Amino acid sequence: MKWSTSGAVLLAVAVMLGAFGAHGLKGRLDAYSMSVWEKAVFYHFIHAAGLLVVPLFVRVNALSEMAAFRVCMLLLGGIVLFSGSLYALALSGVTILGAVTPVGGLCFIAAWCWLGFALVRNPSVK
Repeated sequence: MKWSTSGAVLLAVAVMLGAFGAHGLKGRLDAYSMSVWEKAVFYHFIHAAGLLVVPLFVRVNALSEMAAFRVCMLLLGGIVLFSGSLYALALSGVTILGAVTPVGGLCFIAAWCWLGFALVRNPSVK
């Protein structure tokens, strides 16, 4: 999978969802739901940027392709589970959807930890 391409596409989607929230949902959602939407967009954006950047570590031989694949899969899973559940929660108000959010958060944490450990283990990274 071309992770940088996926990251770029997901960044564009994050911008669109942010604009939709700011303009299309303004006045339709209560303050709590808008804050949930904004949090989803923020985490979506940050972690999509990670998808854009992680493959660059492979290009400079700081990270193996397998480690980059695992990190990127976790970032993608986090975007889908964390941000996706928050988008759905904000739109529907179904609070049980919030139970999925921590799983996505764990994916994010695991991705960044995996990246850190993989970089530390590489003797060529200073």
